[in-house]
Amino acid sequence: MLKNIKIILIETTHPGNIGAAARAMKNMGLGRLCLVAPRTFPSAEATARAAGADSILEQCRVFETLDQALAGCRLVVGASARLRTVEWPQLLPRACAEQLWTEATQGEVAILFGRESSGLRNSELDRCHYLVHIPANPEYSSLNIAQALQVISYEIYLQSLVVAEPRESELVTAAPVEAMEGFFQHLQQALLDIGFSDPRQSAKLQRRLRRLFLRARPDPEELNILRGILSAAQGRKSMRRE
Repeated sequence: MLKNIKIILIETTHPGNIGAAARAMKNMGLGRLCLVAPRTFPSAEATARAAGADSILEQCRVFETLDQALAGCRLVVGASARLRTVEWPQLLPRACAEQLWTEATQGEVAILFGRESSGLRNSELDRCHYLVHIPANPEYSSLNIAQALQVISYEIYLQSLVVAEPRESELVTAAPVEAMEGFFQHLQQALLDIGFSDPRQSAKLQRRLRRLFLRARPDPEELNILRGILSAAQGRKSMRRE
């Protein structure tokens, strides 16, 4: 299951942080590192900071967009230290690891880490089913990317040591993220077509609807039913392209 867990770093500024992240991953048996639009990579500094985790850097995949990096994933968790205007379901690292481990038995999952200076943007948080928050000293709670990754990957590794295969009742047949994105685009257009939402005021509504459906975790057939309902509301017979 460790092979089904992707670590995704978004627009990393300092290549040394990429190397430090690779080292933290290798310590805990994780090997799938993905970078989205890094400022500098490959880099000698990244290799030096990896301190022997060169194999992870060699196999690392670089993507231009987050959509490309998330393709095929069934669950996405974002690492965020800040509370947002619209709250996402939040997990502590141990509960996050338990959720990821269960889901990884069925397919690929991802953990997102944002920019060093500003973290994840709202548009990236919109892609997440959960956020993971690491409790720390409130007077000095800032963790760098490698520190945060080390804490979370440690909890995942503990799961690999002590947890048996999940029971069938614990498994969720969820639609992959690209199918969910197709649904969200369809939903946004349908709400405009039927006059329910105002384009000037729809961002917050769309964010809340994302939370609702990501929490529900519809399976592919349920997603087709929902899209059929949207198509009917739009006056179309069907919409089966995605």
